[in-house]
Amino acid sequence: MDIEQLWEKAQRKTEVVRGRVKALSTFTRTDVPYVFLAESVLNEGHIVIRKGKIRIAKPLILLPEDLPQFEGFDFEQDLEIEQGAVQMFFLMRGIRFPSLKYNNTVQTLDIEEASLAQSVEKHKRRLERKENVNTALILGPEDCWQFSILIYMSSLVGRCARNDIINLMDRFQAGRD
Repeated sequence: MDIEQLWEKAQRKTEVVRGRVKALSTFTRTDVPYVFLAESVLNEGHIVIRKGKIRIAKPLILLPEDLPQFEGFDFEQDLEIEQGAVQMFFLMRGIRFPSLKYNNTVQTLDIEEASLAQSVEKHKRRLERKENVNTALILGPEDCWQFSILIYMSSLVGRCARNDIINLMDRFQAGRD
């Protein structure tokens, strides 16, 4: 599949079951943990579980002149797509990420024998039991998991935009006083 088909597939099939409650920090680095579940393309009846986090450096609503940097998404290794091609793909479609650097770290990669519904319930209960309001639970296709994670991140950034603008204006006003 080419990058356009992978992106469209991720857009159609990505589902945020449980999002992060806490907003992104306007002025400092934010770590966004996630659990990503996908039906295995190799083993029917198995679920691929990626647990990781994305570190966002200063996620301001103001857009930098440079293109965003995506580290740890394995575009080249998994999809055979150069990072520059991914950046150009987003740029040509008017998709902008307001941070200079998104650094993804996959902490664990597991496979379990279960249905997707069973796995979703198990992970949802586990997050609720721990009262974990910072970790997102995301579903999507295994072969374009990177785009599913970026779709979630862009929705989170969009949700925080109003708060970022207020924080920027407050800082600006405080500097003028």
